[in-house]
Amino acid sequence: MNIPNHVAIILDGNGRWAKSKGMPRNYGHTMGAKNVEGVCRAAYDLGIRYLTFYAFSTENWNRPRAEVEAIMNLLESYLKNCQKIAKKNNMRVRVIGDLSHLDSKFQENIKALEESSAAYDGLCLTIAINYGSRDEMVRAMKKMTKDCMAGELGVEEINEEKFASYLDTAGIPDPDLLIRTSGEQRLSNYLLWQLAYSEFYFTDTPWPDFHEEELKKAVEAYSARDRRYGGLKEEEIHV
Repeated sequence: MNIPNHVAIILDGNGRWAKSKGMPRNYGHTMGAKNVEGVCRAAYDLGIRYLTFYAFSTENWNRPRAEVEAIMNLLESYLKNCQKIAKKNNMRVRVIGDLSHLDSKFQENIKALEESSAAYDGLCLTIAINYGSRDEMVRAMKKMTKDCMAGELGVEEINEEKFASYLDTAGIPDPDLLIRTSGEQRLSNYLLWQLAYSEFYFTDTPWPDFHEEELKKAVEAYSARDRRYGGLKEEEIHV
């Protein structure tokens, strides 16, 4: 089976999953956070080396204030505990997004997590917090413009590779496979540059129920596709 090197996942459906069980939305977010470690282990066991999770988008600030505060508290608490999780699983963790909007304590926790896990050589987990792809590209352009004005970058040097080096994901290979849980079929401003040649997989399964078997289904669907031309491989087509 052809295993993707990098899988990006939009973690969707926590609130609806909780509602279906007669529980508050925040319960869904809590259970969704608990699901992360298991999926990371399953991914690494399958041979996936990079995993990127969309945890909180720039648009998520528009949700009800109480829900936003609960999610941010949950993320901060998770990242504190993630130092132990990273050590346990030999997992390098990186956080992308516009982190300047997070409080200073949260930013310190992120820095500590990235530094403490930098030497681990297992799964490379990237977590997108306060991330939006359009925002990422605008921030990249601003940095490039400053470098051009300072004489550190010539206009003739700008190409796709150079632009990618200014993105939050610099140094991380582009995703081979995008997975979105809970039935929605849109990108929601996620890794728009990086997903240019990725395969997409959409599932009705909400994130809290997306476990090892669901990940295997997504990888099998990816493996059945012909990456050269698109569509199913010839041996998979039945007339």
